[in-house]
Amino acid sequence: MKDVTEEHLDPTTEISIENVKERSVRGVVFLTGRTFLLQIISLVAQLFLFAYLGKYEFGVFAIVSAIINFLVYFSDIGLAAALIQKKEKPTDADLKTTFLVQQFLVMTIIGVVIALTPFFSQRYSLNTDGQILLYALAGSLFLSSLKSIPSVLLERKLEFIKLVFPQILEQVVYNVILVILAMKGFGLASFTFAVIARGVIGVVAIYTLQPWIPGFAFSRKTLSGLFKFGIPYQINTFLATFKDDGITLILGSILGPSGVGILSFAQKIARLPLTFFMDTVTRVTFPAFSRMQDAKEDLRRSVTRSIFFICLLVFPSLVGICILAPILVNVVPRYNQWVPALVPIVFISINFVFAAATTQLTNLLNAIGKIKITFYLMIMWTALTWAFVPFLALKFGVVGASIGYSLVGTSSVIAIIIAKRYVDFSITDSIMKPLIGSVVMGAVLLIMRRYLPVSIVSMEILAVSGLVIYIVSMVSMVGLSLIEDAKKSFKTIFSKN
Repeated sequence: MKDVTEEHLDPTTEISIENVKERSVRGVVFLTGRTFLLQIISLVAQLFLFAYLGKYEFGVFAIVSAIINFLVYFSDIGLAAALIQKKEKPTDADLKTTFLVQQFLVMTIIGVVIALTPFFSQRYSLNTDGQILLYALAGSLFLSSLKSIPSVLLERKLEFIKLVFPQILEQVVYNVILVILAMKGFGLASFTFAVIARGVIGVVAIYTLQPWIPGFAFSRKTLSGLFKFGIPYQINTFLATFKDDGITLILGSILGPSGVGILSFAQKIARLPLTFFMDTVTRVTFPAFSRMQDAKEDLRRSVTRSIFFICLLVFPSLVGICILAPILVNVVPRYNQWVPALVPIVFISINFVFAAATTQLTNLLNAIGKIKITFYLMIMWTALTWAFVPFLALKFGVVGASIGYSLVGTSSVIAIIIAKRYVDFSITDSIMKPLIGSVVMGAVLLIMRRYLPVSIVSMEILAVSGLVIYIVSMVSMVGLSLIEDAKKSFKTIFSKN
C-alpha cells in the first residue's frame, strides 16, 4: 500500500498527482472539443450577424461590453482564483465568505452602472436600446456571480467535463436567440434578450451538475488567507481589463462606434484561434500547475508541452486567417463593409502570436505564487498599450490602433525570459518549431494565392494545401510523436477514471 505522501502532492490536497496529469489531459481534450463545437455555432451565428447587423451595432455592443467588463473585476477581488490556487481543500466558511463578499461587490457595481448610465449614454451616443443593453449586461453580472462557487468546486477537482454542458447550452441559447432576433430586425435589442436568456440558463445548468446551497458567512481568517493571493491576482486581472476594455472606451471616443465596430470585427476574427485552443488550455492548466507546485520536473514538462500544444494550433491558424480573409470578404457581397478590417487583422494577429506563447507563462507564474511578477508585467503591457494605441489611432485611425497592438505584443519577449528563470521549459520545442512550420506554410500559400482566382474553391484549395504543408513541416521537425500524442489524448478521453 502506498504511503499518503507518495500518492499526493500534499496530504491535504483533494486529488493525486497522477489524477492531476490525467484529468488535465482529458480536460484539455474535452474543452478543446467543446470550444470547437461552440466556435462552429458562433461562426455560423456571426455569418448571419455580419450580414444583418452593421458596424454601428457591433461598435455599440463592444463599447457597452467594455464598460461592464471594466467594472466586473471589482466584483471578485480575486477570491475565486485564490480558492482554486489554495493548496488545502476549502472549508464551508471559505466558500460562504467568498460568496458573501462577491454578492456585496456585485450589487455595488450594478448600482454604479445604473447611476452612470446617463453619462455613458451621452459619452458614447447610446440610444434607448443601448441603455437597456447596458442594464441587461449588468444583470448578467449578478447571474454570473451565482455560478462562481460551483465553478470553483469543479475546477479544483479538475472536473472540466461537467463544465462543458452548461457552457454549450448557454452559447446555443444565446446565439440562436441573437440570430433570430437580428434577422427579424430587432437590432441592438437582439443582444439584450440573448444576454438575459444565456445568464438564466447558465445558472440553472451549473447548479444542477454541481449542487451547492448558497449561504453567507464571514471569517476574517479566511479573507486574510485568500487576500494574500486574491488581491494581487485581481490587480493583475484588473490591469488586463484596464489595458483591453479601458482602451476600448478611449477608442470609442477617438474612432466612434463604427470605427470600434471595424476594430472589433478584426479582433473577433483574429482571436478565433486563441478562443479555440489557448483559452481552453489555460483554463485547465492554472489549477493543474497549482497542484504541481512541488513537482518541479513534472511542471517543467507540462509547461513545455502545453505551450507547444497552443502554438502548434494557434500559429498556423493565424497565418491562415490573414491569407484567406481577403478572399472571403470579396466573394460574399454582404461582407464588403468589412474590407477596412483586413489590414488591422494582420497587425492584431501579430499581437496574438506573442499572446499564444506568453499567456500560458503568466498563467504559470500565477499558479506557482509569483503573482508580483505578473503584476509588474501587466503594468508594463498596460503602460505600453495606453502609450501606443490611442496615439496611433489619432494619427492613422483603425489601422494605427492595430499597429499599436502589434508593437505591444513584441514586448512579451520579456515575459518569456523571466518565466524561464523559474521553470526551465524549452523555447525551441514549445515555440520555435511551430513558428517555423507556420512561416513555411504561409510563404507557400502566399505564392499560391497570387495564381488562384478569388473564389470559394480557391479558399478550399488554400486551406487543404496549408494543412498538408504544415503537417509535413511539423512531422519533419518533431517526428511521429505528434501522432502518438494524439492517440494518448483519445485514450485518455475514454479511460474510466
